[in-house]
Amino acid sequence: SGFLKMAARIFALLHNRCLSVLRSDAVLHRSAPSWHAWSRRGFKTSWVSRMFIQTQDTPNPNCLKFLPNVKVLEQGTRDFPNIASAKDSPLARHLLRVEGVKAVFLGPDFITVTKADDETEWKVIKPHVFAAIMDFFATGLPVLDDGSAATQVAEDTQPQEGDSETVLTIKELIETRIRPTVQEDGGDIVYMGFEDGVVKLKLQGSCTGCPSSSVTLKAGIQNMLQFYVPEVKSVEQVVDEAEKVTNQEFQKLEDTIRRKGVDP
Repeated sequence: SGFLKMAARIFALLHNRCLSVLRSDAVLHRSAPSWHAWSRRGFKTSWVSRMFIQTQDTPNPNCLKFLPNVKVLEQGTRDFPNIASAKDSPLARHLLRVEGVKAVFLGPDFITVTKADDETEWKVIKPHVFAAIMDFFATGLPVLDDGSAATQVAEDTQPQEGDSETVLTIKELIETRIRPTVQEDGGDIVYMGFEDGVVKLKLQGSCTGCPSSSVTLKAGIQNMLQFYVPEVKSVEQVVDEAEKVTNQEFQKLEDTIRRKGVDP
């Protein structure tokens, strides 16, 4: 309908204001004799052996989107915030072993990598990420272990018995209008519930820890949902406490290892 198209344009306009500007200047990188890369129209392109990889900036400066020009997942997305969560993905485990890589997020045709902190420089770890992606796909191993593919489907927005018309409308908007836009930036959102007028969402990939995530939630997603669903009073981010504790424990372990490596 006309209202839906207008709402989508409003959301896209507000969301795009939060996007980082893609660089268009040409830069030549030579970290190893086997590959080279340059940027073109905001994308950096790399060839290692015969594989073609592009990288794209995201709204989160600590996240970079890698496009290997091959199918990554058959459908859906998968989030791996730490090595403990990557037990069913050989690709995620391989990338998380790269020094300086904190998290990995997989999409249908992209891989979003999150670096450990602001001090870690992309120019240092990017060549290693390129090599890790190339090495993995050269092995022919599956991205996900057998039996885990079924969990790729976005079950959070599937209609459930007992869903009200309001909840069904919210889920449809998330799945058809909001999620595709967020995934373009290397992230995803997960519907966690609707209670007392509050839509609860979990952020994944480049959305996690993004400086503009609060603007996207309130100025973009919340405004769009309220435009279409008057029952929506606000949108709130949900943080997985178990995941938060696990991340904190891994951070402590990494800090300990780093100190032992520096101290005599």
